[in-house]
Amino acid sequence: MKTDYYEILGINKSATKAEIKKAYRKKALQHHPDKNPGDKVAEEKFKEAAEAYEILSDENKKARYDQYGHAAFENGGGFSQGGGMNMEDIFSHFGDIFGGHFGGGFSGFGGGRHQVRVKGSNLRIRLKLDLKEITKGVTKKVKVRRKVQAPGVTYKSCTTCNGSGQITQIKNTILGRMQTATTCTTCGGSGQIIDKRPKGADSQGMNVNEEQVEITIPAGVMDGVQLKVSGKGNEAPGANSIPGDLLVVIQEIEHETLKREGNNVHYQLYISYPEAALGTNKEIETVTGKVKIKIENGTQSGKIYRLRGKGIPSLDRYGTGDMLIHVNVWTPKHLSKEQKKFFENMMGDENFTPNPSRNDSSFFDRIRDMFS
Repeated sequence: MKTDYYEILGINKSATKAEIKKAYRKKALQHHPDKNPGDKVAEEKFKEAAEAYEILSDENKKARYDQYGHAAFENGGGFSQGGGMNMEDIFSHFGDIFGGHFGGGFSGFGGGRHQVRVKGSNLRIRLKLDLKEITKGVTKKVKVRRKVQAPGVTYKSCTTCNGSGQITQIKNTILGRMQTATTCTTCGGSGQIIDKRPKGADSQGMNVNEEQVEITIPAGVMDGVQLKVSGKGNEAPGANSIPGDLLVVIQEIEHETLKREGNNVHYQLYISYPEAALGTNKEIETVTGKVKIKIENGTQSGKIYRLRGKGIPSLDRYGTGDMLIHVNVWTPKHLSKEQKKFFENMMGDENFTPNPSRNDSSFFDRIRDMFS
């Protein structure tokens, strides 16, 4: 089981952005590979801290983690969020965490230097899903227009940084001579610039291609949830570059008769006076198909039937919601002479006089039961 991100950084859920950043900086300094050469345990802790920071420093990711835990980023089907970060991804954070003088790499603990692997930009799409697809999970194929390196493009070593991707400077400080590195502005840290550009390619040697991408959506996603397909965003120039990611934002299609609330589903069932008095069987539409339920004789308007496990599966795989059927007794607006006469005769009849018992829940009791 993965360690809690808050525990990794040694903070609590109420930590501010500044506190999260400070905690990560402390852990990164403590476990940095240059400070702990050959120490695999320190390297893993270094990666864990970077993964925790990536999630907790982003408000949307943090909110999802607080609600669903690690399951929010472990949905399978090619999705990942933070997990499996490589060292280049981690070092790309350092300019923001430790100040611009560290650039894309990090030195000062042992002279180590890490060339930046430039990552392509991310793409974002919206994917519409109905309740049935959300309940069962689904695989979708979508067409994505993404930048890719043109066939035949070649790159050569950057003449500004001699292929290192960094410009190194040595400064004298009160603590002694300190070596710092900044990202090379000529090559963007990749260490390479374009050599041969094929006809039709842009100035960076890129083409725009349309590609069909298969996306596996896990059951239980909600409107607004963002998933990531690694490596299906735009490619970046350079022989050692890595592609960006495809960000998939879920958009839930509103159902005509069913209303979702968390993992529960609500349905408004209307029955007639005779059905309420005599009882009946009704066929009800659920998110997984139709089912028959029995309406007992003497059913009052406002009664709620609960079908356990007929709601939406939890995204974290812990259980399934319920379906709540709200019974509404329909009062006719127009009566024939015979019908009107019948009800006139029933006026004052004890069977038609409201006489709720303790077994008939009040409105507030039904609301409480609905959320229990």
